[in-house]
Amino acid sequence: MAKRQADGAEEALAERYIREVRMCARPYFLIGGDSEDLIQEGMLGLLSAIREYDAGKGASFRTYARTCIHNRIRSAVRSDQRMKNAPLNDGVPLDDVLSDESQSLGAHYYARSPEEQVLARETEREFISAYSRCLSKLESEILRLYLDGLTYGEMAAATGRDVKAIDNAVQRIRRKLARLPSGENSES
Repeated sequence: MAKRQADGAEEALAERYIREVRMCARPYFLIGGDSEDLIQEGMLGLLSAIREYDAGKGASFRTYARTCIHNRIRSAVRSDQRMKNAPLNDGVPLDDVLSDESQSLGAHYYARSPEEQVLARETEREFISAYSRCLSKLESEILRLYLDGLTYGEMAAATGRDVKAIDNAVQRIRRKLARLPSGENSES
């Protein structure tokens, strides 16, 4: 009976903090993954927080959970960027190379060449350079806070502005970024 109640409490906390997990995962990106992968990692961090939280340590559960979620997501991103297992993940089985039918599938195994990866990094640097030139100091700060997953209320408190000013700044940022010449940015 106690086990079932504990499972119910875990589930209730997980439901309550799913929005927090999504906000924490929003600014991160996994190469070859999607946002759901990061949300899944965040949920594992939340589950760890639920099971290991100690109220006697002085931190609120929300603070502890947010830290665990961020740490788990950052760990997944760092692990992904390390490319430690790339030879295993991107390798082509020798049997496939030698078989006749795999000749048509050979290009599938090399989804992203090193040249494409370098170009993607350069494009990212160009984007960051472009948006930093077109945003005001306040807008740059709001964008950084937004990408850190803060709510409008938290951004307002951090900047000393009211929530409406934060909303206006976010709308200006979206419009400015949508007008950048890359063509890949769209309002969302």
